Amino acid sequence: MGINGCGKSTLIRILTGLERPDSGLVSLTAPNVRLGYLPQGFDLFASLTVGDYLETVGGGYARLLERVEQLAARLAETPLDETVQADYAEVLEAMLLAGESQSRMEEILPALGLDKIPRQQAAVTLSGGQKTRLALVGVLMTAPQVLLLDEPTNHLDIDMLNWLEDWLLKQSGAMLLVSHDRYFLERVTNGILDLDNQTHRIKFYEGNFSAYLAQKEAEVQRQWEQYEDQRVELKRLKRAADRMRSRARAGKTGKTNRDNDKFMRGFFSDRSLETMRRAKTIEKRVEQLQSEDKIEKPRENWKLKMGFESTVASGRDVLVLQDLCVGYGERRLIGSLTATIRYGERAVLMGCNGSGKTSLFKTILGEISPLAGEVRLGSRVQVGYMAQEEQQRFFKKDALNTLLHLSHYSETEARRFLSYYLFFGDDVFTPVESLSYGERARLSLACLVAQGCNFLMLDEPGNHLDIPSQMRFEAALATFEGTIFTISHDRYFIERFASEIWEINDGRVVRTPLETGL
Repeated sequence: MGINGCGKSTLIRILTGLERPDSGLVSLTAPNVRLGYLPQGFDLFASLTVGDYLETVGGGYARLLERVEQLAARLAETPLDETVQADYAEVLEAMLLAGESQSRMEEILPALGLDKIPRQQAAVTLSGGQKTRLALVGVLMTAPQVLLLDEPTNHLDIDMLNWLEDWLLKQSGAMLLVSHDRYFLERVTNGILDLDNQTHRIKFYEGNFSAYLAQKEAEVQRQWEQYEDQRVELKRLKRAADRMRSRARAGKTGKTNRDNDKFMRGFFSDRSLETMRRAKTIEKRVEQLQSEDKIEKPRENWKLKMGFESTVASGRDVLVLQDLCVGYGERRLIGSLTATIRYGERAVLMGCNGSGKTSLFKTILGEISPLAGEVRLGSRVQVGYMAQEEQQRFFKKDALNTLLHLSHYSETEARRFLSYYLFFGDDVFTPVESLSYGERARLSLACLVAQGCNFLMLDEPGNHLDIPSQMRFEAALATFEGTIFTISHDRYFIERFASEIWEINDGRVVRTPLETGL
């Protein structure tokens, strides 16, 4: 764990050998350990079909079968050839592993919603979520002894998440993962490695996410107490040193004999000199407390310093859907939806991948036309939309130019505003294409706030946000005065946030009111 941009993915890549460390080395205690690595933002070779990819990562069962048949024919001709015998045994063992991989693949594909994809389909034509899930299939089907997973829960719906958690809990190997899914961490982990962005050090916390959070909060509380105690002690010591120096000056002898080797004695009495020495001792202790023994003030910048500005209230009915049908051409995803979202409500839209969640959003926003029915926004409604991929059309070349374009801020005001979203110093000039997923998400949130929106439509807002940022984001949503409609599969977020759940099942939307924890 650690905030976005602190080096988690880089560290994982170093462990896999894809990047070299600046110093030190990485070694495996056993030379033949099978590593399974799922990178973030995985992309498949354009020339591969889905079937080609699965055959390749699965050990090439068809190719091995052909090789076994060739070696069997050679053994029939030269049964005593030891080289052929050894090759035959080696290929048979590889076939056994490949067969096991094929068997696991047949279980994993439907669990991750990929069993209906034709094997001959080009991998490049898959959606981003399908590519990520296919890469996850490729990792899991080989049953690696050590799993290295970078954001494995992205693009998984709740059923898929539950399946993956159960699968991982049944595995006997080791696992190192990067994840911002708090329920996922709660279930599958028994230790947290916390990477500090400023010290660049890693600290281990035993237990799952709840245990980590409790230890972290207790740690920060202790640091606050120690910091306050030291601050009080420094004030006390400085006052004591000042009093002693004043007392020493008041005890001057009046002599001004500059020929005396003991120059100071010409000005101060012995008692005053002793007082002066004690003052210097105290001042040295003050210097020590301010340098090598200094207790740093607990930092708050690991959390996203987000707050929504005052919003203009809209009418009571924010969004009205009347007999709405959503889809493309002949394909109907959602049929005959009649519903109203009222001012101040927090509705969460759920459903399996491909059920039409994002399509419903795009229909509401007017980006695709409804197949039937009507979408109507209430009076004084200003919509702010955060797309799932964070590729917002209002992004300019960098964060500063983006905000200057959207707001009335001066450059100084814009830079101060962006610091609330963890863009400090020259960070505001980083090109958007060079920003990490989490940094783009933070910039999107900043843009929504700057525009003064009163109806937020958020498509998976927690994707790629680190956990401190998620927590601060949720706290900000709790104080937001407007209305929110969000797509989310974050079970922790839904439980604490939603006042109503909209769930898409077989083209129908079922609405369930909830008691919100926020």
